[in-house]
Amino acid sequence: MRLKLLTLALALSAFPLAGHSEDLLDAYREARANDPVLSQAGATRLATGEGVTQARAVMLPQLNGSFGLTQQSSGSTLSNGSIQGNGHSRTRSLSATLTQTVLDLSQWANLSAARAQASAQDATYEAALQALYVRVTTAYFGVLTSQDALVFAKANEDAYKEAYDQADQRFKVGLSAITDVYQAKSYYELAKAQTIAAQNTLNDAKEALTQITGKPVDDLKKLREDLPLTPPNPADPNQWVQQALTSNATIQAGQFGVKSAESSINAARAGHLPTLNASVSRGKDTTWQENASTNVRGNGDYGTTVGLSVNIPIFSGGATQSRVRQSIYQRDEAQDSLESTRRQVVRDTLNYYRSVLSGISQVEANKASVDSGQKALEATRAGFDVGTQTMLNVLNAIQTLTQAESSYSQSRHALVLDQLQLKQSAGSIDLKDMETVNAMLQ
Repeated sequence: MRLKLLTLALALSAFPLAGHSEDLLDAYREARANDPVLSQAGATRLATGEGVTQARAVMLPQLNGSFGLTQQSSGSTLSNGSIQGNGHSRTRSLSATLTQTVLDLSQWANLSAARAQASAQDATYEAALQALYVRVTTAYFGVLTSQDALVFAKANEDAYKEAYDQADQRFKVGLSAITDVYQAKSYYELAKAQTIAAQNTLNDAKEALTQITGKPVDDLKKLREDLPLTPPNPADPNQWVQQALTSNATIQAGQFGVKSAESSINAARAGHLPTLNASVSRGKDTTWQENASTNVRGNGDYGTTVGLSVNIPIFSGGATQSRVRQSIYQRDEAQDSLESTRRQVVRDTLNYYRSVLSGISQVEANKASVDSGQKALEATRAGFDVGTQTMLNVLNAIQTLTQAESSYSQSRHALVLDQLQLKQSAGSIDLKDMETVNAMLQ
């Protein structure tokens, strides 16, 4: 009885292997803890947040203490021209100074810029977290697609091997020409090479998932056959675009970047304005004289000095105005970057929306193609047995079915990814979407 390995390949690939299989949420939890890309975004976010503390710190009271000790030698000139040492004097100074900025508009502008930068980095981190959902799912389904491709390649190889053996036997008993043997062998050898390539692709796909999770890939749960073919909701692409322009984390990061750049302009312009600082200082100086005959010590009293100073910038070689121009250019750059991001997000959102709709049709069409391919192969083999079909027709039917099964597998996985990427572009993706996809696995 002929083994219909190729016909059963898709059905077999839908069942998980024996033993415990890892699902998508397992992979996500490992990636959440071990992914270096997300960790880098988190560290950058924390480092940027420290800029707010530093910008605020210069506006708070500053307390400094100082201690100094100086020594001065003294002497007299004798009649013979030599110098006679008379000892030395020492002075010890102790002081503490408290300063407070009363008015400096540049400091307020710098604080506003730092806060905007921190908010931008918060949004960037959120974008990285949302991207992790898609990266993990993409790598996960990349393994599943490669596994299916290997199953199809092996089944294809077995089917061609069976056809080759059959052609060889028929030739030996005089029922077919040597041409059938050569054709079957050619297809069989090509199928073996394709199996090797499919195995290499699977190995690389597993490494791609390991790169994110930091853990070797075990058996993965597969996408069940009854995949829900749900169109986007809402069904209006313009609503998805409007949501993306409002909620997309990358756009939000760009908006905060523009706000930070505008505050930097204000800080640069404030370099032309006067600043007002208050200070209070308390300290004392103690001086004593030491020589061979006497020691004279004078203990100073503590004194307090209170001051208010105004600094008025007059001319700095054009540096202040240059910093203003530089800040304006940087603001313009941030605005252009934001506009570029907006246009890309609009394009991606519309593309993913259309891809989901077309993906549903592709899954349905590819499934029908697999059903037709299976029936065509069975009919062609039956015709070959009775002499109405050639060996080349059988080989082509096997190849057609394999291509249909591969396209069906790829379109199913691509549909799930397009649905996630649509939500990522709209800024609405979260862990619940991962859980929804995970529920489609078996």
